[in-house]
Formats: sequence, C-alpha cells, structure tokens
Amino acid sequence: MTRRTRLPAAGGAALVLVAGAGVAAAVGFGGGSGDGSVEARTAAPGSAAVTRHTLADAETIDGELGYGPSRTATSRLPGTLTALPDTGATVARGKALYAVDNDPVVLLYGRLPAYRTLRPGVEGADVKQLERNLTALGYSGFTVDDAYTWATAKAVRAWQDDLGVPETGRVELGRIVFADGAVRVEGHQLDVGAAIQPGQAVLTYTGTSRLVTAELDVDDQRLAERGTTVQVTLPDGRQVAGKIDTVETVIRNGSADAGGDTSAETKIEVTIAVEDQSALAEFDRASAEVTFTVSERADVLTVPVAALLALAEGGYGLEVLEDGTSRIVAVTTGLFADGRVEITGDGIVEGTTVGMPR
Repeated sequence: MTRRTRLPAAGGAALVLVAGAGVAAAVGFGGGSGDGSVEARTAAPGSAAVTRHTLADAETIDGELGYGPSRTATSRLPGTLTALPDTGATVARGKALYAVDNDPVVLLYGRLPAYRTLRPGVEGADVKQLERNLTALGYSGFTVDDAYTWATAKAVRAWQDDLGVPETGRVELGRIVFADGAVRVEGHQLDVGAAIQPGQAVLTYTGTSRLVTAELDVDDQRLAERGTTVQVTLPDGRQVAGKIDTVETVIRNGSADAGGDTSAETKIEVTIAVEDQSALAEFDRASAEVTFTVSERADVLTVPVAALLALAEGGYGLEVLEDGTSRIVAVTTGLFADGRVEITGDGIVEGTTVGMPR
C-alpha cells in the first residue's frame, strides 16, 4: 500500500513527506509509480487542476545580429600594401582580397588554410582544394585530385596570366587566402601604403549572410547541436525561425587579476542561420534573443511542481481531492519545465483536482 508520512505535531520528528518544488528538487526528480490508497482526511489548504500543456525544456540566451564571427586576413608576404577593398565590400572567389607590391592576394574557397607553396610534385588535400577552385573559375585540362601535376601547373599559368602576375606555374605561400565562401570586408588593420611583414594583420572579414551569434557556457553545450531549430526574437519583438549552422569552442581572454595575469575562459560560440533574410534586412548590428529547445512534450497531463509529494517508499505522488476527502496516488513524472511537471498515474485525468500547499 502506498504510504506517506503525515505532518507531525510541533516539536515532532523531521518530515519524510514533502510537498513543494524546492525540497523535491533537492532530493532529485525521478519517476515514481505504484498503487494509490484511499485515505479520508480534511481537504488540503489549496488545490490545482490537472491540465494539458505542451512542455518545453528551453533556455533563452542573449545573441547578436550581424554577419557571424569576424576573421583576420594575415599577410604571409613582405612588401607594401598597395590595395584594399572598401569596408562593407563583398569579395568573391577569384577576386583580390588585397594587394602587396601591386600583385593581388586572391580569395579562393575552402576550409583548409594555405600553408605552403604549391608546385608540381606536391600532393595533399590543399592541392585538391586549389584544383576545385580552378575548375570553378573555368580552367581545365587537369584532373581534380590531390596531385599537383604539370597539367595543374599549365592551368595555374593560364590563371596567372589572367591575373596579370608572373606565370610561374606555382602558387607561392601568401598569394591566396582560403575562406568558406564569399566574404564581407569588416575593417582594415593597415592603410594602403603601409610597409607589411609576414604575420601582420591586414583586414578583418565576415561571411556575407546575416546571422545570429550567441555564446554559451561550456556547461550549456547540450543546447548547441548543429542543425537544430531555434527561435530568434528580433529587437522589434518579431520571432523568426533559425537553424544552428556552426558550433565552435573558443577561448576568450578574461580580465587581469591583481598580479596582472589574464585568465582565459572557454566558451561555445554558436552561429545561427535565418532562412528569412528579409526579416533581418533592417538590422546591421543589433541584439537578439535565441531560445534553444532541448526537448518538448506535446499535449501531456501536467500539474504544478509544488503539488508533488515525496512518498516514504520512494517516488512521487499527488493528493487527489474528491468530495471532501483525499487519497494519495503514485505518479510517474516526465519533463519538468516552466514550474510544471508531466505526470501519469492511475485515475489521473484532465480536470482532476489535486492538493497544493498554501
């Protein structure tokens, strides 16, 4: 038979039966089940009805509308910076991102950064990435694979001829920059005419699509799964659907302590693509709210969390009120959200009246 410990008289032993969200949370929410027992008594001081709701385990995080994370283009060449695109300009595949000694540094598409000179005899994923770009730019006569052959060199010379640079058949380190796609120039780190050395930042850039960026604590990483749909609340209150596009772990420098040491903080950076780009058209940089929904239970029976009773034999129950009497019914709990809990139990239906603490 389902038991509970009654409220003792003043000065009596400690409670085993507890009603209320705070203490229930302290002992840990787990599913409970069992048979209910009828127990005549005076009705509870308060009551609530079992209702149907859609419960969602969700969390809302502050985000920023913009063009996604900023990246830095760093020169690998010495010389003089002779050309820069305007801030806000879009640079696409095959176009100059900037120029050193009047020769263009060309943007190509790919995730692997340029890290060496490419020439006949070299093999690797970076070769295949270059050949894909040459094909996309209209050059042919070679096989797109990981081998830089003389046929590849011939296509590179034709490309170099079109760019107006020396036709070496090699791609020197520093002559190309790889990015995921077309870029939007965000800012300049140097002015045209500046002397430049390898390792110097030239400009910053972003993607070209408006995105929402949010940072999560590492403990909240469960919220960020690529491809998951989220809800974005815009500054004007409109809500639009978004989808998590990228999830990256980043290190942010914190403030310096009394000794001058700077602490580092690990964050989860999430970028969110919004399909309806027109909804973001009037915003350049602005704040937004992102609601991440981890799980959802539609049209389930729920009660306020405070209605739960911790049963002496384990699990949880509800005090069902009927005709001036009450009985304790063991219930199985499901999702907890917004102060309510999903429940199932023998005889528990929509509209059932249950006891509540004052």
